[in-house]
Parts: sequence; C-alpha cells; structure tokens
Amino acid sequence: MRTVPGPARRRTCSSPSSSQPRPHQKGEVLQEFGTVKQFPIELSYDARMYSCQRLIQVLADTQILHALYEKHHWPVRGATTFDQLHLVLVKHAGEQLQQIDALAERVQSLGGVAVGDPRLVAEITSIPRPPNGVEEIPAMLSRLLEAHETILVQAQDAAARVAELGDDGTNDLLASEVIRTDELQTWFLAEHLVVTPLVPA
Repeated sequence: MRTVPGPARRRTCSSPSSSQPRPHQKGEVLQEFGTVKQFPIELSYDARMYSCQRLIQVLADTQILHALYEKHHWPVRGATTFDQLHLVLVKHAGEQLQQIDALAERVQSLGGVAVGDPRLVAEITSIPRPPNGVEEIPAMLSRLLEAHETILVQAQDAAARVAELGDDGTNDLLASEVIRTDELQTWFLAEHLVVTPLVPA
C-alpha cells in the first residue's frame, strides 16, 4: 500500500536572516554611561575621559536649550513680533539641533557614551527649569540668553582645558561650532530686548 505524504511541515526560522520581526528583546548593557573605551586616536585615557565629561555637560545643556527654543517659539504672540521672532527662534532651534548631533558624535568618537535619554539630560543639566506656562516675550528671551551664557561659560573653559590635554578635535568643536554659534545667537536675541523708537525722538 502506497503512503501519501502529508502536508510539508512549515519551517519556523529564528535565524538572523529571517524577515520576521522579533520585538521585546532584552540585552546586556555593552558599555556603561560615564565610561570610555579604548580607541586608537593617540589620546590618553585620562584626556578622553575628561573631554567626554565636559562634552556631556555641554551636550545636556544644549539639549535643554534646544527644548527651550521649541517651547518658546510656539506661544510667541504680538502683531509686531510674531512673524519675525517666530522664524528666528525656529532657525536657532535647528542650529542647536545640529550642535547636539556634533557634540554626541564627538563623545562617541572619543570612546564615550553620549547622553540621549531626556530623563538623564534633566538630571545632568545646569539650566534651570522654566515655568510650564507661557511667559511674556522679554522673559522668554531672557531665559534663552541665560541658557546661552551657561553654555558659553562651560564651553570656553572646556575648550581651553582640553587644548592643554592635546585634544585638538574637541577644542575645535567647542571653539569653532558651539562658542561661535551660541555667541551669534546671543547677539540676535539680545538685540530683540533693545528698546528703540521707530522714528527719531
């Protein structure tokens, strides 16, 4: 008697080449935050560790500054200020976002771990938390100026100190990008707080 083969067994593939998504995975932490791994970039462990610590502080403060720009550009109001100031704040927010990426990549290139979780950012930042509600425009601009000043103080000191350790890459990032961008944005904001009549007195 001839045996008729049954239906072929359906293969379940759990190999990495499978197209089936595998959600809810858990894994080990491969590198702890606050550590640096060895990279062949001719910088000592101590220099890389110090640079990462300083960069992470500037990175956390810059992420908060970016969030402040986003928070403040939404409720801008007033017939003479809305359009232009709204655009300025959006432009500044975009430039700060670029700096966040550059700072994070520098931390990673030194062998460190960039801060990305906003809950950890909130623990690290030295910029005070703003009110949840809407402030008057001069108060919002002043808050942004104070945040810029905090970052500039940190960045200028860090740039000088990492240069002494031979970390020219971090010095260049802080001096050429962070400091110059924040100084320029500070100028734009500060000029909005000058009271100037539209016609001669």
